[in-house]
Amino acid sequence: MTEKGHSHPDVPGELKAPAGERLIFIAHASGSQIYMCQQEKDGRFAWILKAPEAELCDDQGNIIGYHFAGPSWRHNDGSVVTGKAVARVDAPNSDSIPWLLINAVGFTGRGIFTGVTTIQRLNTTGGQPPAATECSTSTDNTEVKVGYTADYYFYASEANT
Repeated sequence: MTEKGHSHPDVPGELKAPAGERLIFIAHASGSQIYMCQQEKDGRFAWILKAPEAELCDDQGNIIGYHFAGPSWRHNDGSVVTGKAVARVDAPNSDSIPWLLINAVGFTGRGIFTGVTTIQRLNTTGGQPPAATECSTSTDNTEVKVGYTADYYFYASEANT
């Protein structure tokens, strides 16, 4: 059984949800990946991901929550899940941020995200940082927002659903 007729997505093995988990929710994100130009310890400058900032929508385009630093996802019902990426695969389009497998590491509130164990970030478009050459002494500590979209698949243990 899957969320509203959706089946588990076809993904590379390292991004598959663990056995015994059921797809409970899908959200479509649209927003920005926020990068900061910073000088690293070796003296080089690089764009560092500061945070995502995106609206989460359902299949009908209704805003049902937000994605933000943590990484965290907050549903309009008040539930929040925070995760940690455990696997990544380059997106099919090199201009897009990688696809991820994320383990849930924390929760607040009660609602749809309560009990989420695994999250997949798939079908990404955009979101890559600016060219490395655009990060230098003259742009040190500059913040840049890069537009992106993605689909987030949320899973919970079948034993808890």
